[in-house]
Amino acid sequence: MELNIAVLAGDGIGPEVTKEGVKVLEAIAKKYSHKFNFNEGLIGAVAIDRTGDPFPSQTEHLCNTSDAIFFGAIGDPKYDNDPTAKVRPEQGLLRMRKALGLFANIRPVQAYESLIEKSPLKRERIQGADLVVYRELTGGIYFGEHSRTDDDFEAKDVSTYNRGEIIRISKLAFKAAQKRRKKLTLVDKANVLETSRLWREVVQDLAKEYPNVEVEYMFVDNAAMQMVQWPTKFDVILTENMFGDIISDESSVIAGSLGLLPSASIGGNALFEPIHGSYPEAAGQDIANPMASILSAAMLLDHFDLKQEAELVRSAVETCLENNMVTKDLNETVNYGTAKIGDFVVEIIESDTTETHQSLENFSIGQSTII
Repeated sequence: MELNIAVLAGDGIGPEVTKEGVKVLEAIAKKYSHKFNFNEGLIGAVAIDRTGDPFPSQTEHLCNTSDAIFFGAIGDPKYDNDPTAKVRPEQGLLRMRKALGLFANIRPVQAYESLIEKSPLKRERIQGADLVVYRELTGGIYFGEHSRTDDDFEAKDVSTYNRGEIIRISKLAFKAAQKRRKKLTLVDKANVLETSRLWREVVQDLAKEYPNVEVEYMFVDNAAMQMVQWPTKFDVILTENMFGDIISDESSVIAGSLGLLPSASIGGNALFEPIHGSYPEAAGQDIANPMASILSAAMLLDHFDLKQEAELVRSAVETCLENNMVTKDLNETVNYGTAKIGDFVVEIIESDTTETHQSLENFSIGQSTII
């Protein structure tokens, strides 16, 4: 298979983790005789610095003429700490989502057995947790009317949804539930918000088309509490834009690190990215966890029905985790750099033997021997 992939590394640790994801995709392409063409584009703070625009027209054209987008992260303290900035990196991300029709953000979360002790939650609460969040991505308060009064005394952010926007992502979530454990949880605030009441009405109507899926309805504050108390009760979570942003980040405590959570955004095009931010404090230090970017690469492969290739990437990641081949966020005393973790995953992909996946005894990579 030949694919044209736009690479938008972005800001902070984005370039470092994206480089490792690309490295893994290149190893997969070589092993399975695919051809992946990577073309770089600017987005975020780096794009503002060079062009004055967080999502330049050249980048939009690159995305529209590519089969998929592989994305890093955006954000820079000089904009984060300046509430008066008129042009911000986040504007580029929101414009990109809207321009490319990326209406559904899919975020899988699982508790890795080898990392359960890294989670602040108790083992008995998270063991076996395996869920996926379907977050609507191009509507709601992030895309509504934003305004201030002339005297800056009052500000307003408007949340708007229509039935069509809710239906299209809800159908994806129901279909996902059918392939999983056949349970869907709609997270909303229908006791207060009119948009949430519309969401609930639409989902209740759609549920009749999926009689084999159990549907429950949960207010977002309750869902946030139950996410950390009983995460194993969730299968597919469906929710609107802002609630999905918060809930999916909260779910990182299940995996043990934000650096382990990948995502896919689909619609008119398809974009794959780690859910973590740009983490500028760590930029250039070779300490960022690239696993979320690498697992996002696996989701990219899944999207093009390259299931065997995607499974090999995930298997290689699990092998690394099981054998403590991890970055500092997962092990303070014994750890490896961002680039070395990418090397480990590539070496496992290239070797691809059952023995390698079961045990890394005497498995030598570069100058390191893993026991």
